[in-house]
Amino acid sequence: MGKQKDTGVYQLENGNWAYRFKLIVNGKEINRRRTKDEFGNKLKTKREAIKARDNAILQARLDEERKHKIVRKTVREVYNEYCQKGRSGKAYMTIKKQDSLWRNHFDKDFGDRFVDEISVAEANDYLADLYYEKEYAFKYVESFLKMFYLIFGQAYSRNYLDVDSYNKLCKNKDTKIHMPKLRINDDTDIVAFNKEQLEILDQYFEGTNAETAYLLGRYCGLRINECFGLKWDHVDLEKGTILIDRQMQYQDHLIKLVTPKTRNAVRTIYLCDTLIAFMRRKMQQAREASVANKELQEQKRRIIEDIDGSKIYSTDLVNCLPDGTIQTVNSFKYPTREIKSKLGMDFKYHYLRHTYGTMMAELNTPQHLLMAQMGHANIHVTQLYYLAILDSGIENLKEKINLL
Repeated sequence: MGKQKDTGVYQLENGNWAYRFKLIVNGKEINRRRTKDEFGNKLKTKREAIKARDNAILQARLDEERKHKIVRKTVREVYNEYCQKGRSGKAYMTIKKQDSLWRNHFDKDFGDRFVDEISVAEANDYLADLYYEKEYAFKYVESFLKMFYLIFGQAYSRNYLDVDSYNKLCKNKDTKIHMPKLRINDDTDIVAFNKEQLEILDQYFEGTNAETAYLLGRYCGLRINECFGLKWDHVDLEKGTILIDRQMQYQDHLIKLVTPKTRNAVRTIYLCDTLIAFMRRKMQQAREASVANKELQEQKRRIIEDIDGSKIYSTDLVNCLPDGTIQTVNSFKYPTREIKSKLGMDFKYHYLRHTYGTMMAELNTPQHLLMAQMGHANIHVTQLYYLAILDSGIENLKEKINLL
């Protein structure tokens, strides 16, 4: 085996290794001195230092050659190319959101600009103006940040932006575009109902057309689209489970059942005894209605497209009225308004999901199990529920403090 060239490789006082090199590419001199490899690992041996140096030299040549071939494009050209070639397979709602942001904001604000002339400071100022001056919601402004990352990522991948600029804009944690500092009075926390509020909501929804959807949110933590996309053949009352593998969406003014946004959203959820008993009664009522209201259901039920493109009836869904009328996410608009006006409570269906997650965390449910039940893609999202404290949790904390 031939001896490895070790020019520029040397050992440090602490025993680790380092390298340096100088080369000229396209008339430009490049100097590098490093103590870590491209992954940020310390160089423990001479062999590792030689390998890291060789990789760095190769990458430096590639980067400089790439810079030499950079083509200038406008933000509009980059986005249009992304729409034509880069977003196949994206979810329908993701495409709609991107196009809405582009049409209403980005096109007029940045469309004519060259992508390589937009600085980090300009992007940060733009986000700050949206949040502090125009007072857009924090979560909405985050979608603008993602749009910046998308456009610059596309520009870099298609050789319209050099590596140093891309790293500065999107990768380097010290320089990259970031969200404005959260306002003190801004509420992005988990909102959960306490025991007394749940008792009020239980009474309000009991016997109403929205009771089934309410209980699925309260006892399963379903997202609203998952709730209204639930089919009867995905309910197994013997095992006490429901399968979530689709959601209801409006697409081009049509109701369809589509795949969940993330892979983790496909899951099997275990039901409590209260919900199992309710679902048994609901299932029996649905069977009786299919006989007693047969002609009426044939007239009122709707045909909708399932996840595989097949056609199903609205009566195949759990949230369907006895006469065959379909229920959708819009079914909660009226209860939301009435609960606020008559009961004085700020109610959103998604708060039921927050409540479920918080209560399960308060009961010391292992994090990996709650993550699976909630369908989270990231454990850090699940951990937020362990930080949200209800009144009962505070009382429990006080009891433990008194034991000190």
